[in-house]
Amino acid sequence: MTGVHFEVDAWSVGISGVNLDHLAHEESVFGLSNGHIGWRGNFDEGDPRGVAGSYLNGVFEEHPMPYAEEGYGYPEKGQAVVNVANGQIIRLLVDDESFDVEHGDVSAHTRRLDMRDGTLTRTVEWVSPAGRRVQIESSRIVSFSHRPIAAVQYLVRAVDGPVTITLLSEILANEPLPITHDDPRVQELLAAPWEVVDAAVLGTAATLVHRTKESGILAAVSLDHTVTAHGASEPVTHTEAEGDLARMTITVTLEPGEHVEVVKVVGHEWSDSLSASTLRDRAETAVAEGLRVGWLQLVAMQRRRLDEYWACADVEIRGVPRLQQAVRFALFQVFQASVRAERRSVPGKGLTGSGYEGHTFWDFEAFVLPVLTATSPRAAEEALRWRHSTLRYARERAKQLHLKGAAFAWRTVDGRESSGYWPASTAAFHVNADIAGAVIHYVRMTDDEAFEREAGLEILVETARLWVSLGRWDDVGKFHIDGVTGPDEYSALADDNLYTNVMAGMNLHGAAAAARRHHDVAGDFGVTDDEIADWENAATAMTLPYDGKLKVHAQSAGYTGWERWSFETTDSGQYPLHDHFPYFDLYRKQVVKQADLVLALYFAHDMFTPREKAAAFRYYEALTVRDSSLSAPVQAVIAAEVGHLQLASDYLAEAATLDLDDLHGNTDQGLHIAALAGVWTALTAGFGGLRDSEDGLRFRPRLPPQIEAMSFGVRIRGLTLRVEVAPTTTTYRLSGERHLKIRHFGEELILEPGRPVAVSIPAPADSGLAPAQPAGRAPRPFEDALAAGTREG
Repeated sequence: MTGVHFEVDAWSVGISGVNLDHLAHEESVFGLSNGHIGWRGNFDEGDPRGVAGSYLNGVFEEHPMPYAEEGYGYPEKGQAVVNVANGQIIRLLVDDESFDVEHGDVSAHTRRLDMRDGTLTRTVEWVSPAGRRVQIESSRIVSFSHRPIAAVQYLVRAVDGPVTITLLSEILANEPLPITHDDPRVQELLAAPWEVVDAAVLGTAATLVHRTKESGILAAVSLDHTVTAHGASEPVTHTEAEGDLARMTITVTLEPGEHVEVVKVVGHEWSDSLSASTLRDRAETAVAEGLRVGWLQLVAMQRRRLDEYWACADVEIRGVPRLQQAVRFALFQVFQASVRAERRSVPGKGLTGSGYEGHTFWDFEAFVLPVLTATSPRAAEEALRWRHSTLRYARERAKQLHLKGAAFAWRTVDGRESSGYWPASTAAFHVNADIAGAVIHYVRMTDDEAFEREAGLEILVETARLWVSLGRWDDVGKFHIDGVTGPDEYSALADDNLYTNVMAGMNLHGAAAAARRHHDVAGDFGVTDDEIADWENAATAMTLPYDGKLKVHAQSAGYTGWERWSFETTDSGQYPLHDHFPYFDLYRKQVVKQADLVLALYFAHDMFTPREKAAAFRYYEALTVRDSSLSAPVQAVIAAEVGHLQLASDYLAEAATLDLDDLHGNTDQGLHIAALAGVWTALTAGFGGLRDSEDGLRFRPRLPPQIEAMSFGVRIRGLTLRVEVAPTTTTYRLSGERHLKIRHFGEELILEPGRPVAVSIPAPADSGLAPAQPAGRAPRPFEDALAAGTREG
C-alpha cells in the first residue's frame, strides 16, 4: 500500500503537495475518460511524470507472440494498447525559466477530481529560481457530450512583478509506454509504434495523423485554442506542425495582478478503414465545434450528464465519510470508462493505464455490465453490441478449436484472441457463458426486444452450440464439461468446474427461451426445435459436483479430495502465490485465487439452498487467498447473504479502497475497473440483498452496524426504483409511468410511482461464528481500512 493521502470529501478526490514517488498512482486515480478517449492524470507540462498516457479505445499495435514452443491453435499475434498523440501538454516558461515542480519553490500545489463536474482541477503557486512568482490554475475535461473532444482551461497570473509568459501548447506522438515483454522484437515495435502520415496547420489549428506500423490503424489528433489576456498586452501566437510534434506558442507580458487564459480543445479520431484526410477533417471539425460551444458550456454539459447518471446510480452511505467517497469514486470510474465507448468494450483498466496491455476480459461482462445495465443501460447495450460485432472472430476461433458455435476471446482488444497461455485463456470457456449471461440479464432488466432480436439472440444461439459441442454425455445420462478453467486461475484444466457448468446451463436455458420468443429470427440462424430440445436436455442434465461426505459442493470433480495448500508455511511475502510458486504446484492443490464456486452461489442464486450456500462459503473461505482484485466484492455478497455482516463489511472496505490505497501495488498501471464495479455489487447485492430473476427483483436488505443508512437506485424496464435501507426498515420509491412488482424477504409488494412503501426488516437468524480465512489472508477490519491513508478535506 502506498503512502498517498487523498483528502476525504463526499464528491471529490483531492491531494495537496507533490510527491514524485507516487506520481504514477495519482495519475491513474486522476485519469479522465469518456470511453473513447482516456487521459491519465499527468501534469499539464508533461514532466515530471510517472507514466504518460493518452489512449483511444480500440487503438492497439500488433506484435509477435513470443513462444518458447509453439503449438496448434496458439494466437500468432498479440495486441497491446499504445499511446496516441498526446494533446494534454501545455509547457510554461516564466521569463526564460521553465516551470517545473522539481525546481524553484512550489509554495502551494493541489489537484482535485470532481465527480459531479467531471473535471480535474489543479492550482499551483510557484516562485522561479530567479524569484518570479506566478499562480497557475488549470482544469481539464474529457467530454461526455462531444465524444472526440478533450479540453483544458489554463490560466497564469503574475503576482508581484512583471513577467513574460510563454506557453507551448503541444501534441506529441510516440511517447513510450512501459513495455513488459522480454522479446526484443516486441520492445522495438512498441517503443515507437507510430509512423507519420500527415502534419498540417490550418490557421491556428494543427493536426497530426499517424499510422501504426503493424495493425495499420490511423489516428488523427488536432488542437486549437482561444487565448485571452486580461489587462495585459496582446498575446503573440505561432502554430507549427511537423513529424511527431504540433505546437502553438503563445507569448504575453503580464503586470502584477494580470493573467492570461488559454482554452485548448483537442480532437481525436481513429479508424482502420477510413482515409487520413477523412480522419483529419473529422478531428478538425470536432475541435472547431468545441471552440464554438466554449469552455463554460462544455463544463455545464459535463455536469448535466453526470446529474442524469447520479440521479439513479448514486449510492448514499450515512455514517462512514471515506466509504461514501470511495463508493462514488468507484461509480464515477465505471461511468466514465463506458459512457461514450459506443460499440467498444471496457478494458480491464478502462482507459486509465496500459495494464493488461489494454485488453478486455470476461470480468467486463460478469462485473461491469450488471452495473451499467442497472444504472446506464444505453452504455450496456452498446458494449453488448460490440461483443456481437466480434462474432466473426469467435466463430473462426471455435472452428480452429474443432468446436461448433462461437468461442469468444479470453483477452482481446478487437475481438481476436490475444492470450498465449492457453490453460488460463483458451480453456477458460466460461467467458462465453459470462457474455451470454450479460445478454440474458440485460434483456430481463430492460425489455429491449430490438436488441434481443438484432444481436442478443445470435450470441445466445452460438454460445449454446459451443457448449453442446464442448460437453459430453456419460452412460447414466449426465452432461459433463471436461478440461476447462474456471474463474479461479489457481485451478486449471479441471473436469466439471461447477461455475462453468452452472453458467453453461443458464446459457443453454436462456438460448432456448429466446429462440422460442423469436422463432422467426432463430430460424434464420438454422435453429430447429430439435436443437432447442438438445440445449434444454443438456442444461437439465448438467453435472454439479458435490461431496456427499463433506456435504459441500466441489469446485470441480474431485476437488475436495486434493491436497490442501500449506498456508501455515507460506510467508506473507510470498503472496501473490503465482509470483513465487510454479503453476503446476498451484494447479494440483486446494487453494483459490479468487471467488469461483462462491461466484456461482451469487449468479445462480436459485440453484442452491441457504444451507448449501452457508456450507460452501465456509469451506471455500478457508482456501481463498484473494490474489485477484475480483474476489472481495463477491465474498462480501455471499458473506452478507449467509449472515456474516462484519466479514461482509470488511470485504466491502477492501474492494472500495483497492485503488485509492493501491492495495495490490499495481494501480500505477491503471485502475481495476471490474473490481470498482464490484463495490456497487457488494453494496446492492450484499447489504441490499438485490437479486434479479425471471419473476422480478427480490430484496433482502440488512445493514452492518457501521453503516447508519444506505440508499441506491436501479433502472428496470424504463422505471427507476430507489431503495432506502435503515437498520430496521426499508423504503421503496418508484419513478416512472407504471407499477412494479418486487419481493421483500419473500413478501410480494406492488409499487406505484410516487407512493413510497416502507416495510420492516425481520430480525436475522443466528449465523454462528464467521468462517476463517487462510493464515494471514483475512481482510483488514472495516474500521482500519477506512481510516487508512486519509485526512479530511
